[in-house]
Amino acid sequence: MLEKRNTNPLIISCALTGAGTKREVAPAVPCQPAEIAADVVKCAKAGAAIVHIHVRDDNDVKSMSLDKFTETIELTREACKKENVDVVINLTTSGGSYDDVERIQHLEKLRPEMCSYDSGTINWSNSFVFENHPRFLEKLTKAVLEYDIKPEVEVFDSGFIGNTMFYIKKHGLKVPTHFQFVMDVPGGMDGTVKNLSFLLDMIPEGSTWSVTGIGHSHLPMIFAAIAMGADGVRVGLEDNIIYSRDKDGNKKIGTNEEFVKRAAEVAKIAGREIATAQQARGLLGITRKCL
Repeated sequence: MLEKRNTNPLIISCALTGAGTKREVAPAVPCQPAEIAADVVKCAKAGAAIVHIHVRDDNDVKSMSLDKFTETIELTREACKKENVDVVINLTTSGGSYDDVERIQHLEKLRPEMCSYDSGTINWSNSFVFENHPRFLEKLTKAVLEYDIKPEVEVFDSGFIGNTMFYIKKHGLKVPTHFQFVMDVPGGMDGTVKNLSFLLDMIPEGSTWSVTGIGHSHLPMIFAAIAMGADGVRVGLEDNIIYSRDKDGNKKIGTNEEFVKRAAEVAKIAGREIATAQQARGLLGITRKCL
């Protein structure tokens, strides 16, 4: 079911790095703090209002190091100030082999404007458990309330929405809520218009929502999201590395900047203006800045 036409500016979010995208397959993926800071500036200038940030260790392996987060944000602040760039900072709290403290400690120190809030557990790609234990979610809910951080509720399957409603009702998670639908993760919901429409029917009235598709569903989900009145779309090398294919099927591996520029072009063709960082704050109810 198509939503009422959304005339608000479209929020473009760029997931720059992720935990798994390797340089061998995507040479432009920013892994180290200075690289991430430089990419933030490029993507903000290209039209991204939000940047979603993971960090890596010195060997480019996924990490939740407080030192790496701190260095990354400090360099990002410097780079954005130098280039007179404004952008909303969204830091991951993602799972894996990390304990609850490691996943949250950077929120208290760095006070980002947004953070990811993964409200459920799935068997990711049938290879490992992406665990978000109720114990952790209670701590994360307390942290976002205490530090005035806007949670980005990442939805990989329909049960994540019901879980979110529990934390709204029982633990005071603030409404309206912002939902980020991450479609086509193996183990989650397939990236189809039918599934996206089903998810939209489940979220509370007044919620804001954004969509990304993983891999081959990336462009179809962006087109569907804009057609269905999304508040935002998410692009970036965390979610997809293939920008295009030629007539022989050869792949062109993209950059974060290219993905942001293309999303902006598609939105403008559809009649949507592109949200600035300050407009995104207004639409999402964010009252302070991290930079």
